[in-house]
Parts: sequence; structure tokens; C-alpha cells
Amino acid sequence: QVQLVESGGGLVQAGGSLRLSCAASGRTFSSYAMGWFRQAPGKEREFVSAISRSGMNTYDADSVKGRFTISRDNAKNAVYLQMNRLKSEDTAVYYCAAKRDGVLYRVPSTYTSWGQGTQVTVSS
Repeated sequence: QVQLVESGGGLVQAGGSLRLSCAASGRTFSSYAMGWFRQAPGKEREFVSAISRSGMNTYDADSVKGRFTISRDNAKNAVYLQMNRLKSEDTAVYYCAAKRDGVLYRVPSTYTSWGQGTQVTVSS
């Protein structure tokens, strides 16, 4: 199992930007596909973005397409989520997650490791 720690959350005005980071432990980071999910109060955890093990393929929820960009640096054992043009509805706790296989990126239950989450609050 890989250990994950998110950082970079905070309070930002609508229209602003934040960059989330997720640091992973272990020497097998490149064998994991990575995803970002979010959960707002009273709502289910929802898919945001995912990236394949090599970084060649990315997947985004319709709600963030064109605004959020996921990337990874396998040499640094890290995955990032650049969030631009933030909206109040982006307010949530953001989690990064890891999985071994390369399918069903949008399904939270298919991920085997999760970070503790980082709060993102967008004020309107």
C-alpha cells in the first residue's frame, strides 16, 4: 500500500486558483494510477480527475473540464491538481487516491489507498 498526504488547500475567492499536491511514500509510485476526488458536506464523494500510471492519459469530470489539470511527477512521487477559475461549488474536502489497475478511474471504491484530505473553500 502507498501512503498519501495532500497539501495546498485553503480559502480562495471565486475566479482564483489553487494547486493541490499529493505526496506518496514508497518506491512503487509509478505502478499506481492516481485520482482526485472531493466531498462537500452532505454529499457523496465524487470523482474530479485521474491520471494513468505513466501520466500519458488523464480523465476529468465534466464539471471541471477546462478548469482543472491533473499531472504527476513519478521521480518525485507526487501528483498535482491545478485548479483555475474556481467556483463556490468547488468547495469541498479534496482527496487523492491510488489504484493498481488502469480501469474504472471514476469509481471511488476501486481505489485502495486514500489520503486524509485537504479543505478547499471558495468564497463568492
